[in-house]
Amino acid sequence: MNEHEYVRHFTALVELEREEQMRLHEEEMQRLSGREREEKGRAFLRMKGKSQGLGLGGKHLVRFRKQSKGNETLPDSEIEVGVLVLISKQGTSPWDEDNPTGTVAEKTSYSITVAFDDAPPGFVFRKDLRIDLFVNDITFQRMLEALKNFRRLPSVKKAKLLGNATPAFDKLREPETGFFNAKLNKSQREAVLRCLAARDFFLIHGPPGTGKTIACIEIIAQLVEHDREQKRSSKILAAADSNVAVDNLVERLDEIGVKVVRIGHPARVIPSLRKRTLDYLVQAVPEYTKAQELRKKANAIKERMKSFSVPEMRWRRGLSDETIMQLASEGKTTRGIPREKIAGMRNWLDLKHGTDKLFGDARALEERAVKRIIHNAEVICATNSTVGSEILKGERFDFAVIDEATQSTEPSSLISVLSAKRFIMAGDHKQLPPTILNDEAARGNLSKSLFERLLELHGDKIRAMLDVQYRMNEEIAEFPGKEFYGGKLKADTSVKGHNLLDLMPEKPNSGLKPEPEDAKPFLFVDTCSSEGYRERTRAGSTSKENAGEAKLVVAIAERLLSLGVKPEDIAVISPYVDQVARIKKEFRVEGLEIKTVDGFQGREKEVVIVSFVRSNKSGEVGFLRDLRRLNVSITRAKRKLVLIGDSRTLESEGCYKRLIELAKARGGYKRLVGDEGFV
Repeated sequence: MNEHEYVRHFTALVELEREEQMRLHEEEMQRLSGREREEKGRAFLRMKGKSQGLGLGGKHLVRFRKQSKGNETLPDSEIEVGVLVLISKQGTSPWDEDNPTGTVAEKTSYSITVAFDDAPPGFVFRKDLRIDLFVNDITFQRMLEALKNFRRLPSVKKAKLLGNATPAFDKLREPETGFFNAKLNKSQREAVLRCLAARDFFLIHGPPGTGKTIACIEIIAQLVEHDREQKRSSKILAAADSNVAVDNLVERLDEIGVKVVRIGHPARVIPSLRKRTLDYLVQAVPEYTKAQELRKKANAIKERMKSFSVPEMRWRRGLSDETIMQLASEGKTTRGIPREKIAGMRNWLDLKHGTDKLFGDARALEERAVKRIIHNAEVICATNSTVGSEILKGERFDFAVIDEATQSTEPSSLISVLSAKRFIMAGDHKQLPPTILNDEAARGNLSKSLFERLLELHGDKIRAMLDVQYRMNEEIAEFPGKEFYGGKLKADTSVKGHNLLDLMPEKPNSGLKPEPEDAKPFLFVDTCSSEGYRERTRAGSTSKENAGEAKLVVAIAERLLSLGVKPEDIAVISPYVDQVARIKKEFRVEGLEIKTVDGFQGREKEVVIVSFVRSNKSGEVGFLRDLRRLNVSITRAKRKLVLIGDSRTLESEGCYKRLIELAKARGGYKRLVGDEGFV
């Protein structure tokens, strides 16, 4: 497509998705009661607030907890650190315009702390409050702005992004200082060199556990070192779609001594990295300190203004500010306004002009302080959305490194891409793409990443694949390596033979002893011959659950815990939200994670138990047919992977059939027969 079709196409898709997200959110808040929202994990009821003073960046912090006498634990919820929440009084409409929104800055088992940009209204410090998960459309607006900016790109750059011209490269050259990370393998080194030689863009294809972020860090380190040697300062951006991925980049860059500045709301940054945030660093800049003094002075004057008459319409009676000032100076009156009122309005206006100047001077000083921090940074780190914020608007980077790029929609990636002269992207298009809620937007390929589209257009000349993985035992890695990565994925010697026995104490407190199957890294438990293992759909739900599989998950996890495996080393995942909710109801162990497959992408654990759920006579597997979801499911475990499913249902999809056949060939297959155990 040409540039006009491209912009029109993606603008329409972004608008569709934006409207869908807002519609679903508002519809649910209106349709469901507060109690139902809390049960779904999207609200907290009966909360009370207590001020925690000012936090980083001058944010107003309020801690909320349940209003019961004891320490009541908060229910499971999607309300996590970094999300936007809406505070309202119980029994009133959440949509009242006085209800404030804030960002969750901290969460414990008993409380959440919310950061407000402005002082919140007094009611948030009372009892009987409701806190709702909230959405806004800032990110969508920034995507739309990026699409408008696409039109203004140089023609050559547009042609390369649209596939109408070929990207250019310099000759490959070994870095003069060598590689900073001596442990980089051959494929990682090649990827780094090819990225540095790219004049336009390059892709690092990193299958699970292959260290694509490590390769990104090496590229940034090489660019920074080159600048230091040349005694010049390039502008380097390190970005990703999620705050977690950006924090990972910040942490690694900070460890190797790069002057990195993290841009974004401090509440969305993990506490250990907040010293690298703009809000923290700017406090040491003299201009910022002066600005805060001016703000303090202006706020004191605002308090004095309360004792004078506000020139509101009933007293102003159509008079301009200039006329009021003139009348007051001459001691005159007009239009029936008492002299004392005119004098009071004049005093108010005098003070208002003073506060306006103080606030204006403070803003100018703050902007200078922020620009100084950004200018002195070697690397700026931010989410794609934040790259489009006012703070970074107008900033142009020499190089952008975008991690987890296959989890971003194309318009989201475009925000960072357009801010840089050249860019690299790291990701894996064989894993799950971003979730799109609007069906029409999904059909229009909004879920296809820019990474994947560029790969289809330009092929291997712009891609380097990392081929050594450092996560999985070789038996766990065998199937995804063959099925999704053309047999090119190899297990490093440090992980190829590790198994669960390495983590177990010699004498567990339970007295249980490990059995041979405990050492098996890859196990498929087949429920096809057992009653009580059929899927079901709860009334009013579109998800699925499987009571039999849930009980089996609990039994397997309890056995592993009895053998001495730590809860924090185990994860239970399932493709279905209702199955996750069911398992959580039946099984609560501090530290043991139970999540959806989609929610666990990018994560890893020593042991992963997967419940596939689907079990029916028609062989219907639903969205399990998206094999990227299977790839994510089976590549999270380091030492032991336990898959639970009905082979007769799953084998209707050929990939699952091959998976089960490999489990049988490797001695990792068990069939459950009623209550009699395994055969």
